Amino acid sequence: MTESIINLDSINPIEFFGVNNGKLDLLKKKFPLLKILSRGTQLKLSGSAEEVNVASEKISQIVQYLERNGNLSENYFEQILGDEESVDSFKDRNPNEVLVFGPNGRNVKARTAGQKRMVQLVDKNDIVFAIGPAGTGKTYTAVALAVRALKNKAVRKIILTRPAVEAGESLGFLPGDLKEKIDPYLRPLYDALDDMIPADKLTYFMTNRVIEIAPLAYMRGRTLDHAFIILDEAQNATDLQLKMFLTRIGSNAKAIITGDMTQIDLPKNQRSGLEKASRILMGVDGIGNLRLDEEDVVRHRLVKAIIRAYDAAQEEEDQPRPYVNVQRTKLAE
Repeated sequence: MTESIINLDSINPIEFFGVNNGKLDLLKKKFPLLKILSRGTQLKLSGSAEEVNVASEKISQIVQYLERNGNLSENYFEQILGDEESVDSFKDRNPNEVLVFGPNGRNVKARTAGQKRMVQLVDKNDIVFAIGPAGTGKTYTAVALAVRALKNKAVRKIILTRPAVEAGESLGFLPGDLKEKIDPYLRPLYDALDDMIPADKLTYFMTNRVIEIAPLAYMRGRTLDHAFIILDEAQNATDLQLKMFLTRIGSNAKAIITGDMTQIDLPKNQRSGLEKASRILMGVDGIGNLRLDEEDVVRHRLVKAIIRAYDAAQEEEDQPRPYVNVQRTKLAE
């Protein structure tokens, strides 16, 4: 007779045991020759050495999955118990393409063809440019991929950055210290994180600089190793700023650069460096390029119509005007 005690301190026991112990019953059904007892956050297995070892391995895989994702359906729980493959293979072929299980059971996943392509490019490349109009989920998908990498322990930290460029307002006239002035520009990044990480854990990560949110200027002089880095609103970065950012990336790091070329807020005497950077780096091994369009918009249905209307108006403005030859006639005296 062999006994083994498994601690479930690293996960939510309710997610492991299931509602009314539904998942625990599945575990007992899978291993009928074992005596399985649960007490608090501990699981006690008793039986033959072979059975205990097999059950312990399956339980370990389930715990790893829950540590990464926080949530696991009964159907998926049963699949892991009945399959000889590792939990990593289940993660990779998740039929719902869930990137992150957020608080309150929220599932974050790629919702459009463009977003799914973005996930594929990030999996295959260390740097990805994702350029497209507002509402296409560029920032949200990028943050989800970063959180997934952190939960999977593929990186040690997440760095989120944006150029601090005013969209018609003056930064100097905003109230508060520098952090309070900058935070409104970084608010979309905070909002995305709120959807994906429980509040207490997010506070811990940010206090311990596991997740860092900072203006682009703060990246100068740094080497960003073992990190998942997102440069958001990159259309507001100059050529020199983008070159500076791209040359910060260190070993075992991934970066996503997102932007919308129709919403440049730079002063008239400065040019965006985003289009140039994505163009000259296209074809470089390890760098992916993605263009999203109105078909990837996941906001209100009218946003697609608004984007199309603005694009049509811009095309009309870009059309060369017909040349009109006006001849002056001299009036007879």
